[in-house]
Amino acid sequence: MAQTAPRIAVDHMDMAYGAFVLQRDLNFKIAAGEIFFIMGGSGCGKSTLLKQMIGLKEPARGEVLYDGASLWRSEGAARQALMRRFGVLYQSGALWSSMTLAENVALPLAEYTDLSAGDVRDLAALKLSLVGLAGFEDYYPSEISGGMRKRAGLARAMALDPDILFFDEPSAGLDPISSKRLDDLILELRDSLGATVVIVSHELASIFAIGDNSVFLDAESRTMIASGNPKRLLAESDDPRVRAFLTRNDNPAMPQAMLEKSP
Repeated sequence: MAQTAPRIAVDHMDMAYGAFVLQRDLNFKIAAGEIFFIMGGSGCGKSTLLKQMIGLKEPARGEVLYDGASLWRSEGAARQALMRRFGVLYQSGALWSSMTLAENVALPLAEYTDLSAGDVRDLAALKLSLVGLAGFEDYYPSEISGGMRKRAGLARAMALDPDILFFDEPSAGLDPISSKRLDDLILELRDSLGATVVIVSHELASIFAIGDNSVFLDAESRTMIASGNPKRLLAESDDPRVRAFLTRNDNPAMPQAMLEKSP
């Protein structure tokens, strides 16, 4: 039986700033439809890895492949076509404060499609409704909560119907209830849209609740030291650095509860 090619493959990647090597020899694969977490402590290069995967920073060495096509070896229209498949939710939400939520979501639609103004408005309202913000089209970012701004940012990331969604610390600054709602929304969108989701996060609750697969970056050794389902890593990893991260005291009861439910 033939194996299905991975949706995303990071192949022998080195990340560097000049002569300083941040991470070396990263190798992992992400299957279509997975929710994949990039984990690790502060300063290990999680956000830099995300930037290299979405085309914002070129790796010092190696490849990022999408369905076998190289992002960094592609040029011009070919690279733009690959990047059009991405939707990105930045940590702050990155909404334009002078625009309403509908105008924020409409921006990529107006820029990259030939839809009429009325169709753009209708589609922006649809995307906002998918993230639970129906009726908030004419609100400005300053008029809504932090959790709602994250959802509005997600609606904009979904504007062009991408099949790959990237999130940079989506739960940062959110209370536990808002964070749980965002996790549920990510699951719902993955299941309904069939999207592949890549998340940079250190939030254990989210990692264990929705993660299918993961990679762990280590700042000391400057490479990946673990990969796989987060619950399996918790149950089976004997690396003290991985275990310290997955059992730290953000929520002392939660890791043990997850361990008892591990497959």
